[in-house]
Amino acid sequence: MALNEKTIRFLAAGGYAGRTPFAPGTFGALVGLPLSFLLSFPPFSLGFLVILAFILFAIWIADQAEKIEGKKDPGWIVIDEIAGILVTMAAAPFTLKNALLGFLIFRGFDIVKPFPVGYLDKNFSGGPGIVIDDVAAGIMANIVLRGLIAVI
Repeated sequence: MALNEKTIRFLAAGGYAGRTPFAPGTFGALVGLPLSFLLSFPPFSLGFLVILAFILFAIWIADQAEKIEGKKDPGWIVIDEIAGILVTMAAAPFTLKNALLGFLIFRGFDIVKPFPVGYLDKNFSGGPGIVIDDVAAGIMANIVLRGLIAVI
């Protein structure tokens, strides 16, 4: 699939979320919440396949965008945050409370980068390096979110 540079930049930036003058990752994760809502309707197996396909697509787009920019993991690439919030919300009941909790937990893991998130961030490069740490933060956030849902 050949996409032009403008399209790659648009997709990598989550539309225009990655172009905000502050906290582009936060805005990128917000872009992922409506997608998470839409994925709350199909059966888990289909949602899982869609999320997996999105992660692979995000890796490819991030890799292309990084090459276009000529800079390692530029901050305007936020498709990785979109993938991360999709993983965070996977198979969790989509309510306003759960979305807010999932968003806050994911952003916390994404910013603080506890092990293995920080390790993955430092030891992988290109598209996989941009996306894999956010997927790991999303997995950790999903586990914490599900634990909180069970007790609250």
